[in-house]
Amino acid sequence: MVRKVAYQGEPGANSNIACLQMFPAMEPVPCPSFEDAFELVKSGDADLAMIPIENSIAGRVADIHVLLPESGLQIVGEHFLRIRFHLLGIPGSTLEQAQEVHSHIHALGQCRKLIRSLGLKPVVAGDTAGSAREVRDWNDASKVSLAPPLAAQMYGLDVLAEDVEDDATNTTRFVALSRERPRQTRDELPGPVITSFVFRVRNVPSALYKALGGFATNGVNMTRLESYMVGNEFAATTFMADVEGHPTDTPLRQALEELEFFTDEVRVLGVYAAAPYRSLGFSGSVNPATTPAATPKTTLSL
Repeated sequence: MVRKVAYQGEPGANSNIACLQMFPAMEPVPCPSFEDAFELVKSGDADLAMIPIENSIAGRVADIHVLLPESGLQIVGEHFLRIRFHLLGIPGSTLEQAQEVHSHIHALGQCRKLIRSLGLKPVVAGDTAGSAREVRDWNDASKVSLAPPLAAQMYGLDVLAEDVEDDATNTTRFVALSRERPRQTRDELPGPVITSFVFRVRNVPSALYKALGGFATNGVNMTRLESYMVGNEFAATTFMADVEGHPTDTPLRQALEELEFFTDEVRVLGVYAAAPYRSLGFSGSVNPATTPAATPKTTLSL
């Protein structure tokens, strides 16, 4: 039986590309919302969910900081995707015919230079790949789409302009989520490891300073820290953090032990291998992974 990985968006979306790159042997399953993708995994109808968590330009993905901890799922891997946008039109159309450009609001914002140079009217769509499907269905040469390269193939559209994003470093970090907590001991994860967790500081002066002190004194590198309010309260703050290291590594173990003294809750969301991007990054001489074959295959012990 072919295993499945759920994602939010329509076929051809960036999340679809991330699924194909990280899990080429699995069947991508599109979902209308993040919650729908989570539910497929929790019900067992999908093995994994591939969820965008942050973008190098737009910051964190809306609502993920709330939905992810509440989902009950475990982070088992991460993937960094260079975001590329092509300008797509119906077969036989030309740039000169284009008048309206349709796409997700973030895509429109990340391709402002092209839109201004061509004098196009931006029209917000719910999804990048969805806008490509709509352009195909409208069959109107005056309407074009800003969408990932895969969408052009899926919907039979002509590429009128390639890689039109304003910033070539635009990158989204995805996390793979599983219903089960995998057995990923230090021996099973011998290389660089990321530990993700949430914690709620006590409502006392200098609580955050004291909570984070253990990571500094133990030499643990914190790569991500975000705060958000809990429910309707303004007195308690929850933080989501990523740190380098395995919880059984002495420095991180000691830092987490110190964290317990200054928090009301600490919950690990996942312990997983760090993506190669963290150490290699994207260089100008290497085309960032944009096809399934361009990224090393990932195997998880689920």
